[in-house]
Amino acid sequence: MEYSKAHALAVDIRESEEYRTYHGLRDEVMADETQAALIREYKKLSVRLQMAAVSGGQPDAEDQQRFSGISALLFSKPSVAQYLLAEMRLQQALADIFKIITEAADIDLDLPGMA
Repeated sequence: MEYSKAHALAVDIRESEEYRTYHGLRDEVMADETQAALIREYKKLSVRLQMAAVSGGQPDAEDQQRFSGISALLFSKPSVAQYLLAEMRLQQALADIFKIITEAADIDLDLPGMA
């Protein structure tokens, strides 16, 4: 298999508006250690809650409450909100690309949100 097109795709991703916006905001937001720690905790809790939802289990009430509090705090800061939204846009673009590639390979991963 030839990988040159994959490398070209990597270049296209790095040159995309989604990538440039995300990385520009990330450097600014993560420079503040307190903000960076809160963002890391927010992401950790987000994954934990998503895993509980996907597995059909009941999410931990304490995790839900902590996630809500951290979310409110982070999204109240415009620069952090912009960063998190930029990250979501980049993740969506990458998910779209992954879907195109798996469909081309005729692989059915049956992942949530990939319908």
